[in-house]
Amino acid sequence: MLLTPAPRRIVFAQENREHLPITLDSMGYNPDQEKVSRPDGYHVYHWLQTAAGEGIIHFENKKLTLAAGSGVLLLPGTPHRYESLSSQPWCTYYLTFGGGSSQHILETLGMQANAFYRWESEAPLTRMLQEMLDRHDAAADMFSLGVSTDAYRFLLTLSKYGQLHNNTAISRNVDKLQPLLKWMDSHYGDPGIGLYDLASQLEVSGRYLNSLFLQTFGLSPYAYFVRLRIRKSKELLVSQPHLTVKAISQLVGFRDVSHFVATFRKQSGTTPDQFRRLH
Repeated sequence: MLLTPAPRRIVFAQENREHLPITLDSMGYNPDQEKVSRPDGYHVYHWLQTAAGEGIIHFENKKLTLAAGSGVLLLPGTPHRYESLSSQPWCTYYLTFGGGSSQHILETLGMQANAFYRWESEAPLTRMLQEMLDRHDAAADMFSLGVSTDAYRFLLTLSKYGQLHNNTAISRNVDKLQPLLKWMDSHYGDPGIGLYDLASQLEVSGRYLNSLFLQTFGLSPYAYFVRLRIRKSKELLVSQPHLTVKAISQLVGFRDVSHFVATFRKQSGTTPDQFRRLH
């Protein structure tokens, strides 16, 4: 990956953005991350990831190493501090964001807690923030709706490719569930799938699978599957404007469009049409 040789920082104007579900506060790149201490935390959500080198971050009585291919999401007001782990430069990307719907969106994605993430080197997360910085520089528009859309896409990508590694038990559970999660990701359009079908992918009982999901995600397997379908529908609503809501509901495994709209509204606080207009 080609790293930006100079620091980059963009602070976004806050005026006239009350209607946006997610608003960016700042984003940037630091080729030599300095030591930072925030006893009172940051006032909005804070994402920090390593581009090269290594750093160490302290929060919630945890001490975690941030190497390339990892990052941390901190909730507003979370006390933390971080610094380079060696004499070599620690290169970081960061993103800070808020907005009226940010908490609800993160809850929908199962990202409502301070969390440490890892991902594979080929995952789009590796280069996504650099591309966002480049795109903003090219647009040169501090009030662009594009930055709100970019922030939402980043969170969707993080929820899809980032693997939670906050503790050993959850990490082991995620490893056990990985084959099923991949299977769900390619079968969410089948409306006939039930708990038995999910459990049979891992050759375990429905009761055991239910316990595993509750420990790992705080959701039942089927509730997780429904959230996946809603998440996929959001991607389609944004990326495929020519598709009708009914067509999208069928593509993500809902037999009845009214049931889809009701489920979407319950999880997102808006209808699919409203969500599409916002983005």
